Amino acid sequence: MTVETLVTLSAATRDLSIAATAGALLVIAGVLPVGHAAVARASLIARVGSILWVVGAFAHSLATYASIRGALPDASRFIEEWWSYSTSVDLLQAYLQVLLAGLIASVLCTLVRTPALAAWSLVPVAWALGWLAQTGHAAGAADHHLATSAMFLHLAGATVWTGVIGVMVVLRGVLGGTAKDAMIRVSRLAIWAAAAVIVSGIANGAIRLATPAELWTTPYGRLLLLKTALMCVAIALAAWHRRVALPRLSDAAVARRFWRLMAVDVGALVAVMGVAAVLASTAPPVPIEALAEPSPAYQLTGYALPPAPSFATWVGLWRLEIIAAFVLVALAAVYLIGVLRLRRRGDAWPWHRTASWLAGIVLMLWITQGGPTVYGMVTFSGHMLEHMLLVMVAPVPLTFGAPITLALRALPPRRDGSVGPREWIRIVVESRWMRFWAHPIVAATSFAGFLIVFYYSPLFELALRNHAGHLWMTLHFTVVGYLFVNALVGVDPGPTRPSYPLRIVLLFATMAFHAFFGVAIMMSTVLLAPTYFGLMGRTWGPDAITDQQYGGGVAWGIGELPVVLLAIGIITAWRREDAREVKRRDRQADRDDDAELRAYNAMLAATAEEDAQRER
Repeated sequence: MTVETLVTLSAATRDLSIAATAGALLVIAGVLPVGHAAVARASLIARVGSILWVVGAFAHSLATYASIRGALPDASRFIEEWWSYSTSVDLLQAYLQVLLAGLIASVLCTLVRTPALAAWSLVPVAWALGWLAQTGHAAGAADHHLATSAMFLHLAGATVWTGVIGVMVVLRGVLGGTAKDAMIRVSRLAIWAAAAVIVSGIANGAIRLATPAELWTTPYGRLLLLKTALMCVAIALAAWHRRVALPRLSDAAVARRFWRLMAVDVGALVAVMGVAAVLASTAPPVPIEALAEPSPAYQLTGYALPPAPSFATWVGLWRLEIIAAFVLVALAAVYLIGVLRLRRRGDAWPWHRTASWLAGIVLMLWITQGGPTVYGMVTFSGHMLEHMLLVMVAPVPLTFGAPITLALRALPPRRDGSVGPREWIRIVVESRWMRFWAHPIVAATSFAGFLIVFYYSPLFELALRNHAGHLWMTLHFTVVGYLFVNALVGVDPGPTRPSYPLRIVLLFATMAFHAFFGVAIMMSTVLLAPTYFGLMGRTWGPDAITDQQYGGGVAWGIGELPVVLLAIGIITAWRREDAREVKRRDRQADRDDDAELRAYNAMLAATAEEDAQRER
């Protein structure tokens, strides 16, 4: 067996094992009833899959090292040299991270018996897929961040799709009366996974094609169209099965026709995997070529320096970040589906909440895809604007949209002991950790305090230089902003909200801290992230330290409008609460003939009589 064959076989073993592990964990976490016999079988699949993951990852790393070296060293030095290469060569470092993630997953999978443990065990799976995305063929394309994000989304979708279908096939004999519900739930997972594969595949293809015409004029483009068409057919068939065919069948009929019902999903999956394999071995029209003389900005950010900022570029300059775009569009779609479900049921949902949520999604799309993220990569002031929009502006319309309240009303509860989306939302919202972080004082403290922690620690440069760190920053500050706004004016469950006067105090105290932070940045003459912003080589705008001081002005001034909106929201809610209390007391007075007022007057009369007797 040649080294190249060993590389291919070990990679296939590793990837299929990761898919089996992820599929089994997802089935335990959200498909099967707790305590069902199939849970033990799925847990066994996860354990075996994680062990094979470790074996495949180790063999693949060794085979890749041997392929890079070109000749095998002495057996006594092979492991030593492999370890040296694995800690110094980028490609082997990534494969070593995948191996370490597999070791962690194999330990966690030995403990998996409940949905919560299964969910936590998915963390090393995501970690491994993130590192594998760094090694994909698209990761070396000109738009490195888009290529890497698209590859991660592609791998995640393919892993989930392959894993859940494969696990369902293995569990066929022990599903029993849960087969119908399990197939419907797995089909729903497969649809979302297939959608992720389609979106990421289109993004990858866009990087590889110079013009749209190459879709039908080149072999690569035609294969891409074929793969996309097969994926669309697979999604349509899965949706038809879940919404039309499966609900009409009894549990016994589903058990009898299991292979016939699964044949469509399995066939579509095999066809797509075959086309994907051919596509991976086909040369794209736009080859990967390193730039002869990359600019300083390109070396630091992976992109050419954008033009000088203006109103037109802030609004019209866009750069796709596929993970954020996919998640945001999915959140908008799920929200609208929930609203439609309530209306079909005859329940009302305020239109202004829907409008507020969609406005927040549009704002988040601009922040993560438009001018703020483009200029946030090359200037401190642009980064500060992006940060302030994420933490102070976007959470306001998102919170007024009340997404948690809508989800709890629209999502159907599970009655069979399994944990579905509604149950997971309640678990998270009602957990001790969330109650702690959602507490108004803690939310206000983290809202203000993380500014210091972030900008005066290595986290700042990590978010600038590492795309995964940048995505984590986006998620973190948006969630922190949501928790703070929800504690003040939100209607979603979670925090024990303080009295309205205390909310006003928390609001203005937090904004005063933001203003203090902004003034400190404005007065500082020490450049933050000097090896990044100081070496950007910009040909426009002020120097780095002056731009940083402008960023302090942004931190100071951008909070005024959100503060006004939140203050108006608090005062409005306060007045409504007082009005409701007055109406409640009026209704109580009507019911008991104003017993409270008569008791109060009687008390005053008794007090006056006692005073008169003492005077006599």
